[in-house]
Amino acid sequence: MTQSTPAWIVLAHLLRPQGRKGEVLAELFTDFPERFETQKRVFLAAPGFAGNEAEARPVEVVAFWLPVGKNAGRVVLQFAGIDTITDAESLAGQDVLVPRGERLPLDDESVYISELIGCTVYDGPMRVGVVEDVQFAMTADGGRRLDDAAPLLAVRSLEEDEILIPFAKAFLVGVDTEAKRIDMTLPQGLIEVNRPVGGGGVNGEDQKR
Repeated sequence: MTQSTPAWIVLAHLLRPQGRKGEVLAELFTDFPERFETQKRVFLAAPGFAGNEAEARPVEVVAFWLPVGKNAGRVVLQFAGIDTITDAESLAGQDVLVPRGERLPLDDESVYISELIGCTVYDGPMRVGVVEDVQFAMTADGGRRLDDAAPLLAVRSLEEDEILIPFAKAFLVGVDTEAKRIDMTLPQGLIEVNRPVGGGGVNGEDQKR
């Protein structure tokens, strides 16, 4: 069943305290961290939240910065009223969201990752399946995301198994988020290579590409 366009855009996922004054380390899911400079009001909710604005927790970003070293590629956020390590711990595991209508406009070649969920993937004229998740390659220790690696579309195939397809420009023909359709030209054999053997698991995180 085709999913509707998401009402919320996920900007970050809160991980753990990062400091003594309520700062929180977060995975960054937007290419525009500078938005926290001007768009200070955001919302917090559990991952997968699809409710209305009244059910999400509004918070104000009072400071943010981009760490270096092992946490490069992430963001540290400080919210009004979150002043202690205990306060920060209580936020761990939540997503930082904004209503879809408050998202920043993208250029013509970009798309929000959250809008790919529910899209049907086509390899030429062949229907491959529906995107259920978008995954990101991580460093070996799982400490940070690999920025140079293409995101992977976790696609539920017609046979009800999961296929991981690189969301790479080299394979992409076009994306129509309103029609919930992704057209690709995939290398021969890629689908079968990335299909789980015998129905088992696959071997082997407002971001845009």
